[in-house]
Amino acid sequence: MNSLSQHKAFILLLTLVSIAFVWLLLPFYGAVLWAVILAILFQPMQRRLERRLHGRRNWAALISVAACVFIVILPITLIFGAMVREGASVYQRVGSGDIDFNQYVQQFQGSLPVSVQDWLGDAGFGSLSDISNRLASALEQGSRLIATHMLSIGQNTLQFLVSTGIMLYLLFFLFRDGRSLGQMIRITIPLSDEYTYKLIDKFTAVVRATVKGNVIIAIVQGVIGGVAFWALGIEAALLWGVMMAFLSLLPAIGSAIVWVPVAAYLLITGAYVKGAILIFVGVVVIGLVDNFLRPPLVGKETKLPDYVVLISTVGGMTLMGINGFVLGPLIAALFIVAWSLYRQEQAEEAESLEDAPPSVEAPAQPQDHRPG
Repeated sequence: MNSLSQHKAFILLLTLVSIAFVWLLLPFYGAVLWAVILAILFQPMQRRLERRLHGRRNWAALISVAACVFIVILPITLIFGAMVREGASVYQRVGSGDIDFNQYVQQFQGSLPVSVQDWLGDAGFGSLSDISNRLASALEQGSRLIATHMLSIGQNTLQFLVSTGIMLYLLFFLFRDGRSLGQMIRITIPLSDEYTYKLIDKFTAVVRATVKGNVIIAIVQGVIGGVAFWALGIEAALLWGVMMAFLSLLPAIGSAIVWVPVAAYLLITGAYVKGAILIFVGVVVIGLVDNFLRPPLVGKETKLPDYVVLISTVGGMTLMGINGFVLGPLIAALFIVAWSLYRQEQAEEAESLEDAPPSVEAPAQPQDHRPG
């Protein structure tokens, strides 16, 4: 077997074992992903700890992992625990009839002018009672779906603990050996140093901006929305606050998916003061938070247009769940960087061809005109 055949066989083997290794990681890809994300976010703290501890990387990594637990994991666990309890309470109240959506829809129906009711009938939407029944059924199904998901999150505690344990275990080694692993990856990637550094820099910038920026915005908007709902006496304020925080990951629309229908319902049912307050909070307070914080925290570092961030975030979350709000913009950013590098390479090749000196043709041989 010649050397070319051996090289092809080795490349095939390398591809197969790489695919098999990724397949092994798929059940816990979320744990691996968030271990990498937390390692990138807390890397500056890890380096400062190493300097203060005089190069004791094990102790520095252990302290960094403990900081991640108290700053990130413990608060998220407490919030989700409270949300699961509230979701279970909503589920029980819907099942027992304490929360009657038909009553809410009837209030909505009674507040509509007669002309609107006649217009709905003439437009082919059916009688208002049919619309009310459909709306009540849709609201009840939606509430049951949300509550059921909250219960399923609570029932998957064992899987959550296993994934968290794997994430923390991997995170320790990423903190301790992160630099050597990064150097090994840069050397192994079969690209030039310039391309490798640009891709890795974009990867880290997008991860930091997407997670740090979006999480800060989500927390601020969720807290503001949840407090506003609680102050206005709206049911399940914590649950809706967490929903607004989750939906605020979507730029442009975000938390408005929750508070706009609630504000419209309050206005239509005659609660004008509460509706006006909620609209003010949603448009002015939550809107200003998004407009002022998102550009410097997310857009400045990712350097992605808002429409690309929106489409990639929605697509990522549709395909990959909560992990998609990081992976979606990350894939979009790497896509743009890879094609910009390709365009730069093509432009350099074209410029080198233009600057190349023209080829000099050999002088023609003089023809012999002597008579034969």
